[in-house]
Amino acid sequence: MDEDDFEGTTVLEQLAAIGKVEDFFDAVDSDDVNKATSLMKKAGIDAATIAVVIRKMQEADGQH
Repeated sequence: MDEDDFEGTTVLEQLAAIGKVEDFFDAVDSDDVNKATSLMKKAGIDAATIAVVIRKMQEADGQH
């Protein structure tokens, strides 16, 4: 997956399917990369998309 093609909605839809959107946002807000990664893996999100999300989290560096 190319970062230009990134669609955050897909990530949220997959997290919603397992009831983990709130937990995911908590992980993002606390910059907990391990927790965010774990939740995305549980939601069946592919590794390339997870990498984009993690990169975006790190780039934000507390600016969310």
